[in-house]
Amino acid sequence: MLVASVENMASLSSDLFYDILRRLDGPSLASAACACATFCSISREEKLWENVCSAMWPSTNREDVKSLISSIGGFRKFYADCFPLIVNKEVTEYQWNHYLEYPEEWTEAEYYGDIDGLESISPLDFVSIVDIRYKDKTICSKVLWGIPNANGSNSWFYNCPFRIDLLTYAARDDDSEGEVTLSVADGLPAIISMEKERKDGKLWKELRDGLRLSWIVVNRKVKQAANLASWSPLGGQRHWPTDKDFVIRFGSVLPAKDILPCQVVECILIMKFRVMHTEGEGIETTLKLTELSMQLEDMEGAHVNGRNSLLILKEALSCRRSKNYSEVLESCHLYSKVQSELKEEKMRNESRLDRLCILSGIAAFISFWYYIL
Repeated sequence: MLVASVENMASLSSDLFYDILRRLDGPSLASAACACATFCSISREEKLWENVCSAMWPSTNREDVKSLISSIGGFRKFYADCFPLIVNKEVTEYQWNHYLEYPEEWTEAEYYGDIDGLESISPLDFVSIVDIRYKDKTICSKVLWGIPNANGSNSWFYNCPFRIDLLTYAARDDDSEGEVTLSVADGLPAIISMEKERKDGKLWKELRDGLRLSWIVVNRKVKQAANLASWSPLGGQRHWPTDKDFVIRFGSVLPAKDILPCQVVECILIMKFRVMHTEGEGIETTLKLTELSMQLEDMEGAHVNGRNSLLILKEALSCRRSKNYSEVLESCHLYSKVQSELKEEKMRNESRLDRLCILSGIAAFISFWYYIL
């Protein structure tokens, strides 16, 4: 029966196989390519992978982005680079005792970076391709060419904290998109008032569970790409001072070996929504996207400057990745755990130092009066 099935498959038209494969998502298409030689041959068709990328990242439908993807190796390579998420387990190698040695071993020039190391890296070579989904519905797609405020080798960008506010800069090229909003029609739960929302947190829970972010960085010169987002939120909070803002955090752990003393940094992607309307008087619950930004922070929570950020982004394009989402989350949580331990250890050391200073002061005071009397 098995032989007969194979013979029957061989007699089928390749067009039929193509029609079957074009309906699959990326992981299913990759699995089908391993099933038999026929599927493997058909799955190499770029159009199939273009459809997969288009379904997962709608921003790849733009003609300029299609040209970019073709120039770096095609849609099949693009999907293989960007579907697996960055995973970094080298955080465990970072120990507090080693950390204390770095300030003495690293000179100021080594810590802040050498401009000569940036000769092969141009901010204009980086492209950000960003897509936001809510419950499998695309609500925002933006593309940013280059890194803003990074023109000129002597620019303040290299020595200032690195940050990209996508809504500020992408708006110049995407004015036609207008404001990005979410409403009940998109799947938001209807809420009567913010007072009720503060009690049950239904809207906040739906946002955390339903939002998905993809932030792909492409380097046109080296023809590499990577997804710096964690796909689903790593955490967040309700912004109580304003009472109407929801801050949601995505990100990944990036290698910084030989770039920074801490050896690893956190890429933090912040998304902020503001409640514009609530249910009442015929107005549905509506949220407006007010912030979508990227920044890099070291183990102490200090912002990485522009010079070192370029070097880190370049390294991130070739670092380890995984299709196992739980492994990705584990690496991010491991970073947070080590970071918390380092902060606690630093606070304990400072507390010991404070007590030592106080005791030394008391001893000096007693000795002084002892000799006087």
